[in-house]
Amino acid sequence: MVSRFKVAGLGLLLLFLSGIGALRLPDAYRASAAPSTPNPILFVTQIPIAADFTTIGSTFGNHLATHNSVGRGGDLYIRYTDGTLKNLTAAAGYGGDGFLGESAIAVRDPAVYWDGEKAIFSMVVGGAAEQYDYKEYRWQIYEISGLGLNDTPVITKVPNQPENFNNVSPIYGSADQIIFTSDRPRNGAEHLYPQRDEYESAPTNTGLWSLVPETGELTLLNHAPSGDFSPMIDSNGHIVFTQWDHLQRDQQADADALNPDQQNTDYGSFNYSDEGANAQILNDRTEVFPEPRRVRSDLIGGTNIYGHNFNHFFPWTINQDGTESEILLHLGRHELHNYIPYSILDDPNVTEYYGQYERTNPNPILNMFHVEEDPTTPKTYFGVDAPEFRTHSAGFVISIAAEGKNADEVTVNYVTDPANADGRYREPLPMSDGSLLAVYTSQTANESGSGLDSSYEFRLVNMVSDGNGRMTAGDSLTGGITKSVSYWDPDQLVEFNGEMWELNPVEVKARTRPVAPTSVIKSPEQQVFDQAGVTVAEMQAYLEENNLALLITRNVTSRDDLDRQQPFNLQVPNGVQSLGTDGQVYDVAHMQFFQGEQVRGYYFGRSEPREGRRVIAQPMPLVRNPVDTGFESSTVIAADGSVAAFVPAQRALSWQLTDPDGNPVVRERYWVTFQPGEIRSCGSCHGASDKDQIGNGEPENAPQALAELLQHWQALENVVYTDSAYLPTVRR
Repeated sequence: MVSRFKVAGLGLLLLFLSGIGALRLPDAYRASAAPSTPNPILFVTQIPIAADFTTIGSTFGNHLATHNSVGRGGDLYIRYTDGTLKNLTAAAGYGGDGFLGESAIAVRDPAVYWDGEKAIFSMVVGGAAEQYDYKEYRWQIYEISGLGLNDTPVITKVPNQPENFNNVSPIYGSADQIIFTSDRPRNGAEHLYPQRDEYESAPTNTGLWSLVPETGELTLLNHAPSGDFSPMIDSNGHIVFTQWDHLQRDQQADADALNPDQQNTDYGSFNYSDEGANAQILNDRTEVFPEPRRVRSDLIGGTNIYGHNFNHFFPWTINQDGTESEILLHLGRHELHNYIPYSILDDPNVTEYYGQYERTNPNPILNMFHVEEDPTTPKTYFGVDAPEFRTHSAGFVISIAAEGKNADEVTVNYVTDPANADGRYREPLPMSDGSLLAVYTSQTANESGSGLDSSYEFRLVNMVSDGNGRMTAGDSLTGGITKSVSYWDPDQLVEFNGEMWELNPVEVKARTRPVAPTSVIKSPEQQVFDQAGVTVAEMQAYLEENNLALLITRNVTSRDDLDRQQPFNLQVPNGVQSLGTDGQVYDVAHMQFFQGEQVRGYYFGRSEPREGRRVIAQPMPLVRNPVDTGFESSTVIAADGSVAAFVPAQRALSWQLTDPDGNPVVRERYWVTFQPGEIRSCGSCHGASDKDQIGNGEPENAPQALAELLQHWQALENVVYTDSAYLPTVRR
């Protein structure tokens, strides 16, 4: 088919022909008049795909390498400061035009090395040589050198990366490790592939990974049940990325339960007995955490539960070793969303939020994609608020200035029109001279095309003032890049002749290599270690040996003052209390932990279970903790409100506070991952951004629960702990 977007004249020079006997035009040429930039821009071209579900431009599931998910024919380009364009992949001998068989490529996610002399990116190499030539394709990480105008670029594959999985969005770490997202299962067990997300049960990546190419050392930094996206390293050395937070029960299983005759659904959801390859298929789809979704009136009817739905994409940060995972600047729904429902119905103190009480940020957002730090203003982050479907993750540009502020003081800035009246944007790129570039389409409506005839024509643009305090699209940085290709998908012959999408821009310049931050034990916890006669190093060695982390909370009764959507008048029986107002008071006696396990399977209308599994929350073993509460996966809350527990590392975890009878009171809303040897302390669960519900700051008590745990730990002998069927049993 022919694209609606044509470029005549000089645009025809953008065709690069390859193959035996083919005419090869120059790899570099001068684009049409366009703005100069302070440094070259590296970017990619993509065949437009109108479908916006688990395809290359989608908000989630964009990591797949099938022909239907990402077309063949894209390239890696560099645009020099005067507007000259060079097709780097073509100059290095990759890709081509015309019919693309086994030489077909697609390219994505370039990132520049610290000295500005080389870059890494992801590329899928190969296509069907003929109709019905079925093969498996995977995104793999490559490195390119020779970025100069007169250089011959050289592309090499990064060694020791996971070969059988999709590895995308690579960046360089401070120690030259490669940080990327991958769909490799959390523990490498291929029978768990692919991990299926918590929304549509579609394949997703499993989170952030780190690779030392020289040694092959591979580390899971963050286990994300629904996926992580677009990591970058900011000026403070933190990894900043978008995490899809969707900790809710399975909507496919709910549909099955509500339609037992399967007339309207055919998901065939069920639970496996465990994560093992030979796990038993159970005639059961029970879930235990969090509370049921609102649609399940059969489960919440007659209770005080409102019903829990949860879905947003927020910016998160972690250290480069995977420790200290949290939302950027401890921001949350209470600082960013314009509506939050209540969790229970029978307490007038527990209210929904719809803007009725004051907060600093007047500009709500739902999501934040494509996060980039402003190189001229540290800790100012640009991104895009976009819906999850129908716009290829394009929306309006926002920025957040975080330097020297706590979450309560942060304001979101609408950089472009939030109504998208001037078009839609993705991948804003703040430049070293203070200017701003972005990927832009003039389309203001949702995607309306089909096949390769997308209604979205993504182009790189220079952003300019709109005269009303915001910015809008200025001149395009290219004259348009066209291509004529065909390939088998492999059932049908796909033909494209038209203008390519321009995506994933990055500035090619030397940057200061940031020092990677490390975790520091805070003073209240250090005091307890000292009093117990236990060194932090000794404890960390024990944790690393047993693939554990130590989680400490000082006072779980303390809650952020804006968090009024769950109970906040909390007290420990015969212990500390934090009462934010008059009214009902809730006893909290235990903290119950859950770990994400891939035990949800589906038939999807077939006679045999489909490949892969979804993560659901399961009770977490607490075999090393000091007190048997009598309730599964629960530990006691000390009289001062503190909690200390050994928890599994490199696995998504969540938790809830329960009353003395084990009934839930306050539930965590996020999955969090900890690293082997990590000692993580928090003031409280959803602690005070500035003040808690009674006007106090972060609790500073030396946690009693930690003292009790250390005393118990010192008495341990020959304790056996097994995390799962895939991790070795280790003895102390």
